[in-house]
Amino acid sequence: MRSNLPKYYTAAIILVGATTLGGCATKGFVREQIATVNTRIDGMDGRLRTVEGTSGQALAQAQAAAGQAQQNGQRIDQINGRVDGMEQQLQQRQRKPRG
Repeated sequence: MRSNLPKYYTAAIILVGATTLGGCATKGFVREQIATVNTRIDGMDGRLRTVEGTSGQALAQAQAAAGQAQQNGQRIDQINGRVDGMEQQLQQRQRKPRG
């Protein structure tokens, strides 16, 4: 029976060692990993703010351009009305006999 005792003793030491050393992350390791992820998140947050600012400027410019286009369309309609009136006057003058 003495010969079996060292085998159990060796197996127990290996089992205890594997259990205590395997798979548990240290606080330092976890903090390091979280710091890396936080750095990436901060970078993405900065990029997102830049994109939001740029898109806001683009939207404001597009709205201003749409307003200007609408005003230009109204002015063109007014000019067309005046040109139509002048054409009618010209046609009426050309129809009247001179005398």
